[in-house]
Amino acid sequence: MGDEEEKGMRSDRWGYPVRTGSAECVAAIGSYYDEVLSYGRRRSVILRARSLDPACVLANALAAHFLARADPAGASSFLAAAAASLENGSGYEKAVFRAVSCLVGEGRDEAAAIQRHFELLKEYPKDLVSLNRAQVICFYSGRPDLSLSLVEQALPKNQDEGYIYGMLAFPLLELGKMAEAERAARKGYEINRLDVWSQHNLCHVFQYECRFKEAVDFMESCSSTWNSCSSFMYTHNWWHVAVCYLEGDSPLHKVLEVYDHYIWKELERPDADAGEVYTNALGLLLRLSVRDHMDFIEDRLLILANIFQNESTWHMEWLSDILALWALASKNDSRKADDLLKSMKLRIYLMDKKKQHSLERATKLADGIYEYGRGNYQKAFAMLGSDFDAIDYKVIGASDEQLDVFNEVWYDVLLKSGQASKAIEVIGKVVKKREGAPFLWRLLEKAYSMEGMAEAQVAAKKAKELEGTYFK
Repeated sequence: MGDEEEKGMRSDRWGYPVRTGSAECVAAIGSYYDEVLSYGRRRSVILRARSLDPACVLANALAAHFLARADPAGASSFLAAAAASLENGSGYEKAVFRAVSCLVGEGRDEAAAIQRHFELLKEYPKDLVSLNRAQVICFYSGRPDLSLSLVEQALPKNQDEGYIYGMLAFPLLELGKMAEAERAARKGYEINRLDVWSQHNLCHVFQYECRFKEAVDFMESCSSTWNSCSSFMYTHNWWHVAVCYLEGDSPLHKVLEVYDHYIWKELERPDADAGEVYTNALGLLLRLSVRDHMDFIEDRLLILANIFQNESTWHMEWLSDILALWALASKNDSRKADDLLKSMKLRIYLMDKKKQHSLERATKLADGIYEYGRGNYQKAFAMLGSDFDAIDYKVIGASDEQLDVFNEVWYDVLLKSGQASKAIEVIGKVVKKREGAPFLWRLLEKAYSMEGMAEAQVAAKKAKELEGTYFK
């Protein structure tokens, strides 16, 4: 036994010191690292690490963060246990504790947490789990710029580590740097073909660039590696497949097969996270609704609307709440939709002024989607405003692709409220970036037709050329 182990100090996967007399505790922490980086569904292994050494600062801090949302009281208890042993912890453990302590309990402070993660990763750049945690905070704060800065800070010490490149790819694509994002995602995938985050980010690039068949073929070839993924990652990757089928004008039954067999079916697993399933399910159904497929999804949407009548399903995420508003309003459950909208606004009202200001956009989007679901298109137009662009709403915790459905709603609102000239202006700009999307050309055709313009024939011809070319 080495001197460090005799002193009760062991090294974790990154080579950083952890004060514990239990080799099994460190091994369980290592398993937790693997689960986080692979988006696995057994992250609860960190609770075993804590049980193996109840005095270990790192095990307690990580367990506290793991429980923060589902069991706030348990999380606070673990954080208190970490604090009680902090004097004996290593410098690394103290840095993780400081970063995590901003994310547990009523004193949660995302801005302070990001700053402490910058400090932690400057001194301990190999800690990719802390990098992952920091990037998640940035995502829900709508700050891909900070997310990119964090990963760039850690990259020099992780050149041969596969996971780092998936982490690099995501903020790049969120900042519109698609070529750089593709290079990073491909490198991550080449180093580790089981890296589902690199797979996912490569799909994002293909999807944005209208390489729909390439996206579907690639993702379906990777899909056998997703079975051990969390409900979020499993259903979200399949959501991407379904959206690519839909955008590529695949037969509708292909989209519904993905919904039924790979998204909704996840709920049959005993350890499923229902909230993550609902978010991906609703996001797909809204896209289908915008495309006038309500007749084919009515029963599926009714099931979800009934689920969201239960207030225990509210406030898991802002994106989920906004999608649920649409589901409730569109199924003529205006009372419950109104209750949800009021509850969302009350949550924001009870926050500090800084958070209230950052979430003003969430309220604006919620109001617009509520009216859209009720079929009040003029009111929806007034709520969203004439300069609406969903890309400005990252603060609700959604990727560009998840937000894009709200742009599709916006185009629908413009057409149904008689704003054809505005629709031509807005959709025309988007088509220049995504010329390979047949649905956009069909919308443009409709807008031109409403204005009696000959360009409608050109748009119709372009749409027809694209339709059926991706999936025959």
